[in-house]
Amino acid sequence: MSQSSLRATPSLQGPQTVYPILFAISFSHMLNDVIQSVIPAVYPMLKENYALTFTQIGIITLVFQLTASLLQPFVGLYTDKHPTPRSLPLGMLFSLTGLLFLAFASDYIHILLSVSLIGMGSSVFHPEASRVAHLASGGKKGLAQSIFQVGGNAGSAGGPLLAALIVVPFGQRYIGWFGVIAFMGMLLLTYVGRWYQQNLQLKSSKGGATGSPFAPGLTKNRVMVSVIILLVLIFSKYFYMASMSSYFTFYLIDKFGVSVQQSQVYLFAFLAAVAAGTILGGPLGDRYGRKLIIWVSILGAAPFSLLLPHVGLGMTVILAVIVGLIISSAFSAILVYATDLIPGKVGMIAGLFFGFAFGMGGIGSAVLGWLADRTSIAYVFSICAYLPLLGIITGFLPDIEGTRKRSQISAPQKP
Repeated sequence: MSQSSLRATPSLQGPQTVYPILFAISFSHMLNDVIQSVIPAVYPMLKENYALTFTQIGIITLVFQLTASLLQPFVGLYTDKHPTPRSLPLGMLFSLTGLLFLAFASDYIHILLSVSLIGMGSSVFHPEASRVAHLASGGKKGLAQSIFQVGGNAGSAGGPLLAALIVVPFGQRYIGWFGVIAFMGMLLLTYVGRWYQQNLQLKSSKGGATGSPFAPGLTKNRVMVSVIILLVLIFSKYFYMASMSSYFTFYLIDKFGVSVQQSQVYLFAFLAAVAAGTILGGPLGDRYGRKLIIWVSILGAAPFSLLLPHVGLGMTVILAVIVGLIISSAFSAILVYATDLIPGKVGMIAGLFFGFAFGMGGIGSAVLGWLADRTSIAYVFSICAYLPLLGIITGFLPDIEGTRKRSQISAPQKP
């Protein structure tokens, strides 16, 4: 990539979107999430190698997701005040270290230490990467967030497939080969970091944005209530996603007797649908309003999730793909809606929502693993099927787009 393209700063000179940077940060997100998705992909192997219970499997996810979630809001809050471009490759270095530790882990404690390092890498990466996507959006915030997010979903989808091809046939030591992916990510994020640094300096020289800390026409209390509603929606989405990402393979093996490798392929189909749905959520939110997209993407998945536990193998996979396609469009819309509620706090909002999403995924996996040990995997899926019904509370969110348009119309025009 040329130095001239690195020096280009159209996102700060007008409404033009900087697609090379968006695609670079999206590809980095893909590499980051390929690494993360190796963890649940090797659960069946780890369960067999170390004679783990479902509760212990859930605790692995809990440790990983908590280290990936608890730090993120604080990282985001710090980087809102002190942007740190060098943190992008640093986060990938944490993940590289965790991968190598996991490849050579000799007991359960070392597995927990390994996944915590990978989680720390994720917590450093996401807030600053979201700020880069916002900076390069050129005003198309939903599209930019979807491009950034779809990279992560593509990585989550491809990780289990790569693990099925590389790790499952040859053993745990081959997890170390994913370190090549982490090293590639460090190189790419070094480039992105240089662009980010130059654009931050330009933005600083032009002065930061000023104005109300909240969306036009909304009080602090209304904004806080809206954030809570969004977090409840994140809870419903990621508790359900935890049942799929951590236990869908076990569900297929237990109910239909498929092989481990077959189950990974079906998990890939679900996660690929998640990736495809993600790219739709942001642009549709830009065009039709983010509140509508949030409503449709959460509540709209309910009929299919409710039917999924009661059908055969073929329909189970088809319904899983439909659910993944619909429910995945929510996150980009939710995140951009939240940044519209509290402008100027992109890092903190990204850290809070990515962190809460990971935290709910981790807690959900641990709780569902505990429940599966005491009941069955089939019972877990029958209970989780009701979670998308929580999407109905989207109706209590304010219409930000309409409020902003009315505010702009009533504002006095500059001569």
